[in-house]
Amino acid sequence: MADSNSSVKKILLVEDDHQLSDLVTDFLTSEGFHVKQEFRGDTVAKRVKLFNPDLIVLDIMLPGKDGFAVCRDLRPDFSGPILMLTAKSTDFDQVLGLEIGADDYVIKPVEPRVLLARITALLRRGQLPNQSEEKGEITCGGLYINRASRKVTLQDENIDLTSQEFDLLWLLASKAGEVQNRDYIYKAVIGREYDGLDRSVDVRISRLRKKLHDSTETPFRIKTIWGQGYLFVPDAWN
Repeated sequence: MADSNSSVKKILLVEDDHQLSDLVTDFLTSEGFHVKQEFRGDTVAKRVKLFNPDLIVLDIMLPGKDGFAVCRDLRPDFSGPILMLTAKSTDFDQVLGLEIGADDYVIKPVEPRVLLARITALLRRGQLPNQSEEKGEITCGGLYINRASRKVTLQDENIDLTSQEFDLLWLLASKAGEVQNRDYIYKAVIGREYDGLDRSVDVRISRLRKKLHDSTETPFRIKTIWGQGYLFVPDAWN
């Protein structure tokens, strides 16, 4: 069920299969969410502005505009989680979706309880372990991170991050100088155990490096420690 201690979360479901859309809508509504349906890709942006959802569930194969294009076009203005639905299980589809700003994906046929678990995990914004005991902002040289507003600036330049990109950056920066292993990152940020194959954290690290002007070939700000995990270098942000 949706958290009874918070306002009802709004979900925009973009799926052109009307029967599947109705089934998912009924299920999520029974779990306490406020769900709106959209059936075309080229009308999603307008609906997002009107509905202001907390999370978007987005199919890939849509009339008017495919889900990849929709996700790419939404990202400059929509910072909430985007969960993609795909009928394909290839790494290409999964990685491409994550690279253009999706936060997670579910492979069809959709299992309602799996979908609910992924949605619940994505909506736990800013609730990483032990964060309640930490201060609400971090400054490292020219990098500034504010947890309450989820604002990031680098040398006074605003950096637009997705929900999970922010959570990942906060996790690494709050433990600057300490190697964070993949198992811990997956559980804290993605909300599930690392299966040894999922590349979603690697893709998000790559996106963070690009947005934070780190080198993709020889990163010096967020380093890969082979066989261990990732390291946020505190003195590399001047």
